[in-house]
Amino acid sequence: MTPRLYLVTDRHVAQRPLAEVIAAALAALPPGAAWVQLREKDLDGGPLLALARRLVPIVRARGARLLVNDRVDVALAAGADGVHLPERGLAIADVRRVAPALAVAVSVHSAAAAAAARAASADAVVYGPVWPTRGKPAGCGLDRFPAGAIAIGGVDGPARARQARRAGAAGIACIRAVMAAADPGAAARALYEALV
Repeated sequence: MTPRLYLVTDRHVAQRPLAEVIAAALAALPPGAAWVQLREKDLDGGPLLALARRLVPIVRARGARLLVNDRVDVALAAGADGVHLPERGLAIADVRRVAPALAVAVSVHSAAAAAAARAASADAVVYGPVWPTRGKPAGCGLDRFPAGAIAIGGVDGPARARQARRAGAAGIACIRAVMAAADPGAAARALYEALV
């Protein structure tokens, strides 16, 4: 089942330790409403594995799933629930072959890539950036939004979450809107309520 909220980590913008931010955000949501993508690209395998192992029990206690960005090995070693693949990363079929129990989410940047990911049995498709962001100034927009995908990029509050939902998004993914919030629980709850 596609989550309503897809929380993407960034410990560099968090105002508290990452585990505390995730715990606070998930505590404000119904069980199963969110997945967490551990996306700390600057961490080598060992430190990333240690962080994933810290997060697994926190995420599981709230009925959520933890997916490790682009590292099937770390996801397996940590006992995480899945892996998040970049659009030009490993093929979904290759992940299924070596780790059939892992959920697989995929980032895409076009409707055609979203359709291909669905055809390849992705468990979640994350589409964007919908609106411009600091790192990606050209947004894809909502005009051709692939129905049932998760919108990412510039989803900075409830108003944009509602816009994405009206365009056919199953949920929204965010980084700063929750990770950088003074109250991650309130921020996550406001986004969730905008979607339901």
